[in-house]
Amino acid sequence: MRNAVRDSARQETPLTGKVVLDAMGSDHAPHAEIDGALAAARDFGIGVILVGKPEIVEPELRRCGWRGDGDRGIELVEAAEVIGMDEAVATGIRRKKKSSLRIGCKLVHEGRADGFVSAGNTGAAMATAKMVIGMLPGVDRPALAALMPTKSPRPTLLIDVGANAECKPYHLAQFAVMGDAYSRAVLGTVKPTIGLMSIGEEEVKGNDLTKEAFPLLRQISSLNFVGNVEGRDVFSGAVDVIVTDGFTGNVMLKLSEGLTAAMLSMIKRELRASAVTKAGAMLARPAFQNIKKRLDYSEYGGAPLLGVRRIVVIGHGSSNARAIRNAIRSVREFSENRASERIERGIAETRELDLTPAA
Repeated sequence: MRNAVRDSARQETPLTGKVVLDAMGSDHAPHAEIDGALAAARDFGIGVILVGKPEIVEPELRRCGWRGDGDRGIELVEAAEVIGMDEAVATGIRRKKKSSLRIGCKLVHEGRADGFVSAGNTGAAMATAKMVIGMLPGVDRPALAALMPTKSPRPTLLIDVGANAECKPYHLAQFAVMGDAYSRAVLGTVKPTIGLMSIGEEEVKGNDLTKEAFPLLRQISSLNFVGNVEGRDVFSGAVDVIVTDGFTGNVMLKLSEGLTAAMLSMIKRELRASAVTKAGAMLARPAFQNIKKRLDYSEYGGAPLLGVRRIVVIGHGSSNARAIRNAIRSVREFSENRASERIERGIAETRELDLTPAA
């Protein structure tokens, strides 16, 4: 069985150069999706398959000058139903067999595209991807990863940020392997440093989950595990990958988003407070623009769902066209760098170490 896992990891899936996009997902659908898809096709040469209600999507495409399937690198596939943001995940998936999420994931599963992007219902997108696209061999649970800006030029990858509220120690070990593979393949980090989120740097600090996960992470020889990290290390760039459970990770992510918005608002207000500060702001404008760009979530596009057979990127419900464009770009980067194959090889190693419970 273990040899079969290794062999399957070596087999490279042919790439299509296309990405499926849920045209009905975001709060601004389908305008943000259409503009983002056209920008991605134009800027990166990526073919985009838009999935949604033709009576809503097609007129908007036509207004942008689209003349039909294949024009400007855009295709349209019908999906008669949409799973709303406020719908219960189980109910939406069970009742809506023709949803944009299900049909989009099916296109990826059938090999018509390399990955899937949605800014819709996060829980429904994760569950549908797991069910329709399927999991990589040996992966117990998929995990959402987020790129966090740091004071260094390179961001830190935080995993998990919401897919798994309750975790076991071996889940964190698998998250570390997936984060390591993503950092190597997509971010180009040669030997990523891995940190375990806790309440102190010492091995004895933390709750039962972190205390039990620590020795498991240390066992995996392919990982450059450096030990525990604390909340203040998220934005310092102290490590390349931070591993945590989805509950903690999601709180950290939402806290950082709120803090960023508040800080930018306060800075803007203070810079407009007087003639002197306005003059200073004009002189420092390039620096402020660079900082804002580094803090802007739309630069990263969305959070990749790691552990499924093909890459799925889940964006903010408030995603704009730039975020959609960059999410599509990230799917191509993930696919071209064969990140899934790297994850599969790493997971095969954790299985050999018996980090997961016996079946």
